[in-house]
Amino acid sequence: MDISSIRKRLNQLQTTNNRTSNLWKPQPGKQIIRVLPYKHNKDNPFIELFFHFGLNNKTYLSPISFGRPDPIEEFAQKLKTSGNREEYQMARKLEAKMRTFAPVIVRGEETQGVKFWGFGKTVYQELLSVIADPDYGDITDAINGRDVSVEFITAEESGASFPKTSIRVKPNQSPIVEDKAQLENLLENQKDITELYQEKTYEELTEVLNEWLNPSDSTEETKEEAPASVVQSSTKVEDASAAFDELFSK
Repeated sequence: MDISSIRKRLNQLQTTNNRTSNLWKPQPGKQIIRVLPYKHNKDNPFIELFFHFGLNNKTYLSPISFGRPDPIEEFAQKLKTSGNREEYQMARKLEAKMRTFAPVIVRGEETQGVKFWGFGKTVYQELLSVIADPDYGDITDAINGRDVSVEFITAEESGASFPKTSIRVKPNQSPIVEDKAQLENLLENQKDITELYQEKTYEELTEVLNEWLNPSDSTEETKEEAPASVVQSSTKVEDASAAFDELFSK
């Protein structure tokens, strides 16, 4: 029995369970939430993370999220400069894509504590535009902030290829909660986002990339043939950007 493999798998399962219980995804219809100040960066509640999607059917947090080198991103950027159209297209699918997270509470479910809401570029821009508007200002303020109405429409309801999320910031100011003890608990009892999405080392991500470029069931591909392998393997992550958005919209 390989004890180290068992421990590794146990850690993976625990991380997955931890992530699921600490993330919030809107359900079909309208919900009211409140974006809170982030305990681990009180100057900015929005956490920009970059992910690689579709590598060996998994999603990986990119170290560029924290200003560190990433072999997968380096490889993608190298492909972009090859002058080959197919390799450029593959690089666009392989490169890390941003997802923004913010700590929130759901109105009516305040006792469940703070969760992280992950959203795409459009919602992020709308939230930043509201905050930049002097008529609104800091919507996360503990006393004079504002709630946000989130409407989630499934792909079936909208007739589009993917679900749609829209927001409306409430005009009235209100405290996060009235009870001071509960407020302090919400502001202080927040996880660090890196506890939910763990960063792999440069060496581990290199291994992930090599495994994707040279699948074990192939005897013809080698590491030296990496660029050709990327082109040949393009169907593995076709429409990866769209699939990434769909994954996080559910």
